[in-house]
Amino acid sequence: MTVPRTNTAPSAPADEVARTVEAVAGVAFLKPGPAGRLRSALSRPAPPHTAPDRSAGVRVTGPDDGGRRHVETHVVVDRRTRAVDVARAVRAAVGNRLAALLPERPAPRLTVTVTGRV
Repeated sequence: MTVPRTNTAPSAPADEVARTVEAVAGVAFLKPGPAGRLRSALSRPAPPHTAPDRSAGVRVTGPDDGGRRHVETHVVVDRRTRAVDVARAVRAAVGNRLAALLPERPAPRLTVTVTGRV
């Protein structure tokens, strides 16, 4: 019998951050990566068994000399919302989620970039 393993790869925090960001009101979607842009330009849907590509919308780097990580998020917001309000809500949601997931680590440096409006 095979025992399922928990994903402890470096992308696990980025996936958790991506899910948190997508749940924030006013976020239309995370910035697509090159594969997502090419896929939409070629009008070919992603295969049904693949997870959405969030790699370009969230980047987790670090830790730096002080042990802090840097979390960058790139979002596209709904045009009916104020971008600054959405960016602040994303920053707060990500900070709270990471504090709950990793309470023993120093608070990460958070950067939210609004790359567009739809």
